[in-house]
Amino acid sequence: MEPDTPPDPEAAYADYVQQSWSSLVRAAVFLGARPHEAEDLAQTTLVRCYTGWSRVSSAENRDAYVYRMLLNCLRDSRRTRWWKDRQYDAPVDGPRTAAPDASDRVALADAVHRALGALTKPNREVVVLRYFVQLTERQTAEALGIPAGTVKSRLSRALAHLADDDHLLDLTGRSPS
Repeated sequence: MEPDTPPDPEAAYADYVQQSWSSLVRAAVFLGARPHEAEDLAQTTLVRCYTGWSRVSSAENRDAYVYRMLLNCLRDSRRTRWWKDRQYDAPVDGPRTAAPDASDRVALADAVHRALGALTKPNREVVVLRYFVQLTERQTAEALGIPAGTVKSRLSRALAHLADDDHLLDLTGRSPS
């Protein structure tokens, strides 16, 4: 028998990129980035993962570690002068028409984005990491650098806010209580 050979770090990193790319992009979009910005954020995060792969791969909770890196990249990008000067009401680039059968999905996605946009940044981060990325409460707490109890209380407040959000209520046909 051959002795166990250590895994190739380059191959391990490449596998990780392939597995995590879409999840990182999706998380960045739900955290408030536009699609092209989300791809930039995911790429920046993965470059940082590459340069510190030994720390990332040996982290006790790699997903929490990487999503914390994604959040830091997002926060860094929002601190730049470009972001502060950006027009918030500029239309999103891209095709203006959707296939008719996709209209319900588009309406739902728009309502979710608007509802998430109405949350405070800390509450939105907790909701995205917990429900869209599907990290555990412990992983979410590690990614955000907060206690697990804070994750629970932020989730409680965020979910109560989302339950009464007009954008989501329009889809359900319910009236606000």
